[in-house]
Amino acid sequence: MKIFNITCCILFVLFAALQYNDPDGIKWIIIYLYPAILCWLAFRNKFYPPAYIIGIIVYLGYAVYKIFDANGLIDWATKHHAEDIAATMKAEKPWIEETREFFGLVILIVVLIINYVYARRRRKA
Repeated sequence: MKIFNITCCILFVLFAALQYNDPDGIKWIIIYLYPAILCWLAFRNKFYPPAYIIGIIVYLGYAVYKIFDANGLIDWATKHHAEDIAATMKAEKPWIEETREFFGLVILIVVLIINYVYARRRRKA
């Protein structure tokens, strides 16, 4: 778990740093730094299950919004035939940007769930 958490922490800090020139960069910097901090704390054997739950709920709610947004996941899958979202790093089409953001949220949710489950099992042991 230490390797998992330090790897995720470093990746999330890098993802946050890459948001500096995004029009909604501040929002995404915060979104990525929250789990980065939690992963750093988990790396140091400090687990905060309530903080994981808060993150999971907030990110899950935002991910659901990204599914149904006008340029969201459904739009990308149906109207744009699941166009390649990794072809170029410049997101010139709004449905590509929204879809990438959705999958970023999914990654964050999965990491928070893994840490939550680990923290609960560790507490019971």
